[in-house]
Amino acid sequence: MIQYREYIGLSSRPVAIVAHRGFWHTAPENSLAAISGAICAGYEIAEIDIQSSKDGILFLLHDRDVDAPGASLRRMTGLSDLANNFTFSQLNELKLKNFDGGEGNSFSDQSIPSLESVLKLADEKIYLDLDVKSLELLGKTSKLVAKMGMQGQAAIKTQVQTYEQAENLKELESKIGVMVMPMMYFSADDFMEKFDLLQSVSPAMVEAEFDDLSTLSSNQNYFKNAGISIWVNTLDPVACCEFNDSSALIDPDSIWGELIRAGVSIIQTDEPEALKKFLSSHVFTDG
Repeated sequence: MIQYREYIGLSSRPVAIVAHRGFWHTAPENSLAAISGAICAGYEIAEIDIQSSKDGILFLLHDRDVDAPGASLRRMTGLSDLANNFTFSQLNELKLKNFDGGEGNSFSDQSIPSLESVLKLADEKIYLDLDVKSLELLGKTSKLVAKMGMQGQAAIKTQVQTYEQAENLKELESKIGVMVMPMMYFSADDFMEKFDLLQSVSPAMVEAEFDDLSTLSSNQNYFKNAGISIWVNTLDPVACCEFNDSSALIDPDSIWGELIRAGVSIIQTDEPEALKKFLSSHVFTDG
């Protein structure tokens, strides 16, 4: 398996599918089974969410409590407690609800996994997008990835709005060796200002939000010439300008196709099988 940065930079690379929280249509999100499902389905990248237990073990869980600082167990385990009040051994005893959890889904045989166990599972099989839920865990997460020898298969992302943030992110990669991905918002009014900030990180890719798709489309050659691939989320809760999964299931070309024609080459989705089917039946030419 080639290095993640090298893979992203391949000029002949097809559009990469990012399975949001793993392939949760067949297993609980952020579980070992969901990662295995993404591997078996042939998706290029699995996105996972990282938090920390009471005893400092990094584990996978998405939700944060809106009223108290900590990881919420409610949706995926049914407990009202915060995950950071538990040791990892206690968390690992909890069973996850199937699929995306909530009251409508039954319990599975899957438990909350440690990041270490997921890194072992993914080794030489799939790239990982690490969504670290607390900024203070960026360094610790990167160091664990490096300790496991997985620098070439994982990327850590965070918001970049200032040159100080850009420098901190670039320094993280140079010191530890884990690829970083800035998350940035682009608008027509200040595109070049934001693009100059992006270039200061020297990234292989950027997770882009936008005011209008034309902002990406009309400027896609800037990204191409700088060797920066564009990643866009079509997840319903966070999609820009209604370029979302629900609409893509009705008319995939008007969503995924339009994004690809605008220069997007990495798509994170909750509907990876539908995206895979769409890509297999369409040919997109570069430029």
